Amino acid sequence: MRDLTVSDIERLRAEAGDTADALFEMDEDTFRAFYDRTARALWAYLYRITASRDLADDMVQETYYRFLRAHAAHESEAHRRNSLFHIATNIARDGHRQGRRARLVELPDGRGAAPELAAAVDVAGDAQRRTDINRAMARLTPRERELLWLAYGHGSSHRDIAGVLGVKLPNVKQLLFRARRKMAGILRENRGEGGEVS
Repeated sequence: MRDLTVSDIERLRAEAGDTADALFEMDEDTFRAFYDRTARALWAYLYRITASRDLADDMVQETYYRFLRAHAAHESEAHRRNSLFHIATNIARDGHRQGRRARLVELPDGRGAAPELAAAVDVAGDAQRRTDINRAMARLTPRERELLWLAYGHGSSHRDIAGVLGVKLPNVKQLLFRARRKMAGILRENRGEGGEVS
């Protein structure tokens, strides 16, 4: 994932023309700190819902660009973060509608672990579980993937999920329940086809 550089920000300001100051509410230091706090989680979210490292890289940069161009006033850090994830969700949905998605799912190769740690870990079992989960996620709708990732991969609250996905807060619990039930059904179905899910 490539960081936005000062020259990128200056280029964006030049493209914006006379309204540049209005478009960039944060100074460079504030933006860099916000980027450092949010970029990894944002990339992981986009990677989980697109299943493509390249798309996630592109969408992260597009998300920050649109975030800066929005020149929205934010009440708090949480509001700013929710706004960022809302923009990312919309970009991912646009990409899905345009067919910009990958079908490849990467499997862990087991490299990089210490030998004593690798011996204590069930690499084959972990790889099988990840494969099963990735296959199940691929069969969910984009909204169901977004819900599950925000709730369990990112640890977002129901209020944050409602803000990011643009749904009413009382509906989040039911939508999450349905997405979990559907995923569990897919995993059980895969187990019945000979795959071992634990």
